[in-house]
Amino acid sequence: MARSTRDLGKIVAYQIYIKSFCDSDGDGIGDLPGITSKLDYLASLGIDYVWITPFFPSPQRDNGYDVSDYCAVDPVYGTMDDFDELVREARARGLGIMLDMVLCHTSVEHAWFQRALAGDERYQRFYILRDGRGSAGPGDPGEPPSNWQCAFGGSAWQWEPRLGKWYLHMHDVSQPDLDWTNPEVRDALVDVVRSWRDRGVAGFRFDVVNLISKPEVFEDAPGGNGRRVVADGPHVHEYLQELVERAGIGDMLTVGEMASTTLEDCVRYTAPASRELNMVFNFHHLKVDYRGGNKWELMDPDIARLREVFQTWGEGMQAGGGWNALFWCNHDQPRIVSRLGDETVYWKESAKMLAGMIHFMRGTPYIYQGEEIGMLNAHYPSIGQYRDVESLNYYQILLDQGKTEKEALETLAARSRDNSRTPMQWNGERYGGFSEAAPWLPMSARFRKEITVEAQQKDKDSILAFYKKLIAMRKMYPVIAEGEISFLETGTDRVLAYQRKLGEQQIVVFCNLDGEKHTVKADGAWRGDPVLLENYEARQMDPEGETYTMEPYEFMVLGKV
Repeated sequence: MARSTRDLGKIVAYQIYIKSFCDSDGDGIGDLPGITSKLDYLASLGIDYVWITPFFPSPQRDNGYDVSDYCAVDPVYGTMDDFDELVREARARGLGIMLDMVLCHTSVEHAWFQRALAGDERYQRFYILRDGRGSAGPGDPGEPPSNWQCAFGGSAWQWEPRLGKWYLHMHDVSQPDLDWTNPEVRDALVDVVRSWRDRGVAGFRFDVVNLISKPEVFEDAPGGNGRRVVADGPHVHEYLQELVERAGIGDMLTVGEMASTTLEDCVRYTAPASRELNMVFNFHHLKVDYRGGNKWELMDPDIARLREVFQTWGEGMQAGGGWNALFWCNHDQPRIVSRLGDETVYWKESAKMLAGMIHFMRGTPYIYQGEEIGMLNAHYPSIGQYRDVESLNYYQILLDQGKTEKEALETLAARSRDNSRTPMQWNGERYGGFSEAAPWLPMSARFRKEITVEAQQKDKDSILAFYKKLIAMRKMYPVIAEGEISFLETGTDRVLAYQRKLGEQQIVVFCNLDGEKHTVKADGAWRGDPVLLENYEARQMDPEGETYTMEPYEFMVLGKV
C-alpha cells in the first residue's frame, strides 16, 4: 500500500488531458493511441504515473466529465483494445496508468438517468429529486428547492416535467448528481472502479469526490454557494472507506479532488489510519487572485496570502499525518506562467521558479501536460474560439452584469478553463505536432516555437531540462521525499522561502515571485551551504552576509544532502 511518506514522497505524476495531448488518426482530437505513441517521452521525464482525464462515452457537454457509460471507451478516443495496449506499454516502461473517475454525477444521457426519465422508480432513486418550494401539487414546479448555484452559473436545480421533480446538478445542467445515500448507487460505483482495477489500472483520481455526501436538509446557502454547504458532507468519509475497501484499491495510488474543503477534513481523508485516500488536491492557493473570492473578478495575486496558504496546508497536513498533492496547473486552471509568472522577458526564469517552488515541498508533485515546457494561456481574441461550457456561460453572465465584450474577453483570457486545454505543443509545425488536422480547440494565440518539446529537448538550459532535474532530485534525496517542512521569514512578501529537514540533511528554498529584485534575510546557519539548484547561472549566497538580493523570479536551493 503506497501509504508511507517515503513511498508517496518519491512519486511524481503527469496529467494528460486526452482531448488535447496527441491525435493519432487525424481527426483533430487526441486519443489513446496518441498517448501510447508518447510513452517514451513520458518515461524520459522520470515520472511514475500517468493520469488520464475521462475517455468514457460522453455527449461532451463538459468535455468528458459528463459520463454516459463508465465501463466503455468513447470511439472518438479509440477502443478498449487500445486502452489495454496503453496499459501494457506503460507497464513495460515502469509507468502506472491512473484513471479519472467522475462518481459525483453522470450525464443525462447515462442509461440510469434515461431509465429514471422513463418512469423506473428504481433508477429515480439513483438521483437527487425534490419537490419545488411553494408547489401547488403534481405538475406545478414551484420554486427550486434551495437557492444553490451550480459551478457553471445559474441554479443548481433543474425542473424535469417527465419526473415531476427538480433534480440537483452541482455542475452543468446535463450532469445530475447521484444519490450516494442509496446503497444500490454505491454498489454500482464499486463495480465500476473494480472493473477498471481488473484491467490493470494502477491508480485513480476521484473528481470532486468530497461533494458526494449531501446534507440531510437542503437549506439555503449564503450567497447561493451550495458547494460550501455540500462539501465534506456528513457521510463522505464512510463512503470513501467503503469504496476503497470493497473495490479493492487500498494498495493503489488514489487522489481526491476536494472542492471548498477544510484542512481538518483533508487530514482525515489522507491519514493512513483512515484508509481512505493517499492524497488530496485542494485549491485554496489558486484563489489568491480572486477578488472577493469570485473567480470572475480579477485582481493581482496576493503573494502574502499565497505564502500563508502554503504554510497552513504544508505544516498543517504534516502535523496531522496527511498528505498533499502538489500542483499549479490542471485541466480546470489557467497556465501558471501566465498567471503568476512572466510570459515574455522572464518566461524561462519564472517557469522554472514556479516549478521548483512546489517540487521541493512536502507532498506528491503533479505535472500538467505542457507545464514542463512553459506553455501559456490561450489569449483568444474572440468568443467564437472558446469551447468550455463554463467560459461560454460566464461570458454571457459578465455581459449581463454590464461588462463590455472587451472586458469579458479579458476576464476569460485570465480565467477560462480553455487556457489549459489548448493542444500540446510537440514541435513548431502549424498545429504544434498535435495533429495534421485543425484541432478541436485552436492553438494558443501565443504559440512560439521555443515553447515546444522538440526545441527544448535540444536545449540543456530549457524548462524541460529543469523539470527532469526536479524529478531526479526528488528520487535521489530523501530529504525532499520525506523531510519535514517549515516556512521562513524573508523580510518581504514577494519572496517565499521554506526549509526541509531529515536528520542531518537539510535544504532551504528561496522563490522570488516578482519581476523586480528583492533583498531577503539570509541570516540562518544554512547560508553557507552549497547551491543545489538555481535558475540563474553562478549565483551564490555570501556565507558571511545577512542579506541576499534576489534577481527577478530567481529560484535557489541551498542544502546539505
